[in-house]
Amino acid sequence: MNLKDTLETADQIRYSVHLKGLTEETVRRISAENKEPEWMLDHRLESLKIFQQLSMPAWGPDLSGLNLDEIVYFAKAENNGEGYADDREKVDPAIKAKFEKLGIPEAEKKYLAGAGGQYDSEIVYHNIKEKRAKQWVIFDDMSNALHHHSDLIKKFFMKLVPAKDHKFAALHGAVWSGGTFIYVPKGVHVTEPLQAYFRMNTYAGGQFEHTLIIIDDDATGDYIEGCSAPKFDKKSLHAGLVEIFVGKNSRMRYSSVENRSTNTYNLNTKRSIVEENGFMEWINGNLGSCTTMLYPCTILKWKNSKSDNIWVVVAGKGQNQDSGSKVIHIGENTSSTIISKSISKDGWISTYRGIVDIKATAHDAVNSTECDALLMDGESISTTIPVINVSNSSATVAHEASAGKVDEIQLFYMMSRWLDETKAMAMIVNWFISPIVKKLPLEYAGELNKLIEMEMEWSVG
Repeated sequence: MNLKDTLETADQIRYSVHLKGLTEETVRRISAENKEPEWMLDHRLESLKIFQQLSMPAWGPDLSGLNLDEIVYFAKAENNGEGYADDREKVDPAIKAKFEKLGIPEAEKKYLAGAGGQYDSEIVYHNIKEKRAKQWVIFDDMSNALHHHSDLIKKFFMKLVPAKDHKFAALHGAVWSGGTFIYVPKGVHVTEPLQAYFRMNTYAGGQFEHTLIIIDDDATGDYIEGCSAPKFDKKSLHAGLVEIFVGKNSRMRYSSVENRSTNTYNLNTKRSIVEENGFMEWINGNLGSCTTMLYPCTILKWKNSKSDNIWVVVAGKGQNQDSGSKVIHIGENTSSTIISKSISKDGWISTYRGIVDIKATAHDAVNSTECDALLMDGESISTTIPVINVSNSSATVAHEASAGKVDEIQLFYMMSRWLDETKAMAMIVNWFISPIVKKLPLEYAGELNKLIEMEMEWSVG
């Protein structure tokens, strides 16, 4: 195709670059568009070779409906210019209108330390509040950070998740674009969230943002990620990658509300590593995508490190949600908690697939896992597939799983108090997921509740 052609999509955005199909030429063009250093191009080409050698996953949901030859691997809006804007008024009007409709500018004013927005393959806006910039906190687009913080990026980029990890990690390494880079210096506490929002808009599009977060010793970080996409009649792909490094005596919270359209395969990879006395918290709300394979992993490397992994998943019509948490205990006296809440309706599938791996060196390690499933009808499916490996005798591990339908007596009681069935059902569901929602910032908790309430419309208990 002629790369000078421009295309229109659901939001009437025109594209000057639109790369379809995975070839070496595509990979080189992505690197050239981002004006990358030679070492990154070499990394991309090596990742492409690894991708071509690895097989598709032989377990989990069926991926046969995903045609990788039809995916658009890079799309650049015609009016985006060179680099992102640090003033929302300079953003393409059509793109700005979409983010305003999603409520992102208002959230930035009220409670965020900084915000960024990505449209398809490129960041269109990024800004951090002056207070945090003066503390030498870095909050930047990954492509821009690659130029301004090259040594730091080179030291950490895809070191936690190498290309050889699995086929879609290799794909990501070859075609990644956009994403977020955060560095919180030693002793700095960023207690209000930094946020990025990713909009995947192009027909049969792929989004491959890379998020790299480094929390230095004695520091605190808080990051929120949100995403959305229009629904097309052709499959799309999201294969982002998140790497988080948590230093000694540091804390990091990563929150994500994913609501991609049900024509999207969400094959995301997230991993963190935690130093001595550090704490990593994952909070995830996953509602969209036709197929999800997502298993955030925490490596508790040094003694007294901790992690919490908190999930809520909704599997509705046309959805196979396969997700869970992985925790690897290496250090002494490490501890982890996993709480998973899943809701299945309209006869579709939710699977918790998790790994707790306690190494021989992890003396006195403690893990508690709780998986609760709510079935909205008699046809929906909920499955729990835990893998627990314990290599020492001093560890303590607890796993609890439960599944059940909506309590019809409870539903009847609420309806007798002048609530219609939809509202009564929503209240029961909101109570069920409250342990996750109360962990989110107020605005995101409201968004998650509203999204789930919309999902519950027309559900039958």
